[in-house]
Amino acid sequence: MKYNITSILKTARHVLDVEHKALALSRKSLDDGFIRAVKACAETKGRVVVLGIGKSGLIGRKISATLASTGTPSFFVHPVEALHGDLGMIMSGDVILAISYSGQTEEINKILPSLARRKLTIISMTGHENSKLALMSDIHIKIYIDREACPYNLAPTASTTATLAVGDALAVCLMQVKHFEKTDFALFHPGGSLGKLLTQHVSDLMRKGKNNPTIGNKATVKDALFTMTKLGTGAVSIVDKKGKLLGYFTDGDLRRKLQQDEAVIHQSITAVMTPKPYHILDTAPAIEAAKMIHSTHVDNIPVLDKTGKVVGIIDEKDLIEFIALLDKKA
Repeated sequence: MKYNITSILKTARHVLDVEHKALALSRKSLDDGFIRAVKACAETKGRVVVLGIGKSGLIGRKISATLASTGTPSFFVHPVEALHGDLGMIMSGDVILAISYSGQTEEINKILPSLARRKLTIISMTGHENSKLALMSDIHIKIYIDREACPYNLAPTASTTATLAVGDALAVCLMQVKHFEKTDFALFHPGGSLGKLLTQHVSDLMRKGKNNPTIGNKATVKDALFTMTKLGTGAVSIVDKKGKLLGYFTDGDLRRKLQQDEAVIHQSITAVMTPKPYHILDTAPAIEAAKMIHSTHVDNIPVLDKTGKVVGIIDEKDLIEFIALLDKKA
């Protein structure tokens, strides 16, 4: 098979041009119907139930997933399954979002009367405001395109792109009116990078217990070296009898002191420690520890509880994923 590279690129660019125009037309066609749809979805005490078949169904599933993950409870119901019992999944107070570019999808239109009798608000997204679906709906969102990107103007291409984009616009507008914040997003995505950044606390990641390097104020630099070597932390916290932080000493401090005086190894740790070092509470979000290490260029910091007692140490290696994200944002 021979490939005409020039022709392939020309076709690809034509498709993108057609779909770009579809987005521009749909943007221009946004009107009071879209505003009413946002209000209906924002004010409902139930869920947004999305309906669609074929390509519209696939787009509907994605819109429903986006709504659900951004603070608007939503799920997808296949219209054929709805005709055979799944209508029971839809509750009083739910809002229906029915998607069909033609507006003539028989399976959707068959179940609308049942939904209307239950006094559910029906929002439709179609490309034809005089279609059966649009006319049977309480609210209509117009998806306006010039033509499909398919050379025969048949395969759903530009229409599905525009529908998806308008669905994204609906979800983002709902985020705005509901004041859906980053922390809310993180709670809905605990396994994602942002979720980890905003939901994990220092206590989840710090080295504690036997792995928490601490020495008393009567210890020597040699004792500090032994503790750092044993635990592989590269730092120790100096504490009083109650375990409260007095100072901090790192392997970098040791190297610098040894260059000045080799006898430092026998000195009291309190003579060479850094008093009032950077530190963080165990209840702080992990992102705050990452920000502190990132901005101060230290390798690790002691972790205190609310009483001032040293309960752990957190190292940049424990926060490597967090720091990488901060670097990416910088």
